[in-house]
Amino acid sequence: MTSDPHKLEALSTQLSGALILPGHAQFDASREIWNLCFDRHPSVVVRCTTAGDVIASIRFAREHNLEIAVKGGGHHAAGHASTDGGLLLDLSGLRAIEVNPEQRYAVAQAGLTWAHFDQVTQTFGLACTGPIVSMTGIAGFTLGGGFGWLHRKIGLGCDNLKSATVVTADGHLVTATEAENGDLFWGLRGSGWNFGVITSMGFQLHPIGPSVAAGLIYFPLASFPELVDHHRKRIPQFPDELTTWFFLRLAPPVPIMPKEWVGRPVAALAFCYCGDLEEAMNWKLELTSFAKPIVDTITPIEYRLWQRSLDDRWGNGFFNDWRSHYLDDLSAEATRILMDHVERLNSPLTDIKIAHLEGAVSRVAESATAYGNRNARFGLVIQTRWEHGLESAAHIAWGKELRDALAPYSTGRVYANFIAADEADRVPSAHGPENYRRLRELKSKYDPANVFHNNPNIPPIL
Repeated sequence: MTSDPHKLEALSTQLSGALILPGHAQFDASREIWNLCFDRHPSVVVRCTTAGDVIASIRFAREHNLEIAVKGGGHHAAGHASTDGGLLLDLSGLRAIEVNPEQRYAVAQAGLTWAHFDQVTQTFGLACTGPIVSMTGIAGFTLGGGFGWLHRKIGLGCDNLKSATVVTADGHLVTATEAENGDLFWGLRGSGWNFGVITSMGFQLHPIGPSVAAGLIYFPLASFPELVDHHRKRIPQFPDELTTWFFLRLAPPVPIMPKEWVGRPVAALAFCYCGDLEEAMNWKLELTSFAKPIVDTITPIEYRLWQRSLDDRWGNGFFNDWRSHYLDDLSAEATRILMDHVERLNSPLTDIKIAHLEGAVSRVAESATAYGNRNARFGLVIQTRWEHGLESAAHIAWGKELRDALAPYSTGRVYANFIAADEADRVPSAHGPENYRRLRELKSKYDPANVFHNNPNIPPIL
């Protein structure tokens, strides 16, 4: 159907952006996504430069019964930004951003990455919650919830979303805010991929930086139980300005790491304090006084640079598989399971990350947004990563085994942004029973044919 030159020509005349077909010099670059596990070949790529391009493309895809995939940053580990034989909407050309520093507000197009977003907003000393790597797109991260380095101080990414323009399944452009299409706006904040293609987003900004106190402190893996215990006892006193993550991995071959430690199992405390720098140093000492670290990199650093600091370790060109849980505690048994699996790691690229949540995240009502799990203390993600496709089965099995071993110690819930491609059965637990019921009703209203199913999918009520 889509090979008909007359129909393709008709679509092309409606576009401001480019229509890219197999064989075009830019085709492979347009279809490429971050995770090499998914090497898919759409039949049509539209590199959008306007919301009108999105509208025309959705109408064309529906007319010709083509699956739709949407690529912003292309960074979701489950490969949703790709399709075989369908129509790929490449939003990377939608990169404009405008900041109103007096109102602390930014309007950004959906193809923007956090690197660009932060570069612009930090010019005014402003920010909102982004992820812990900057090549991620602003849209997918925010629509799934969004925690990073600032969530304890200013809330999740979706908590700072104040408006969105959306092309719905019937090819119409609508605006969603609390006051206008409020039901849609509710659903966008936690499951936003399900209801349309977002072309621009309005964010509330906050005074952050320009400098924060941030870095990683590495300890031998054997110190992890003591690190956890020391941390747990002090959590009730944590200020919102302090966000911490645990990283478990093999010590990376970076200049700061002593050579004798490279490749050995380690536990790291990732630390970001977005308030007074002297107070930050006091908290660093408070959390690490129990033992001498291998390496301590915590220092004042520009927030925009800190937010890019992990990019080199998480760039394109690798195979990836993510598995996730929420945890209310890191019990002795859960800690032992984590350590056992890290000791059996056979990829220096893999790590396990555990984010401390609470703070501003927990002060939003569970029903206020489609994002669930407001009361969870920790968010865990098993980020398995490797170089060669022939190794895929072994690495994926390792991640699944760890996920299953930790399940008895989890809340039974999962973060939508970390749901793997083969975990569709876990989608309801990302939102909770009541939110999931509301989401299915909303899906039936805005996308009853489930046009937008290439995502952690919410099925309509039949």
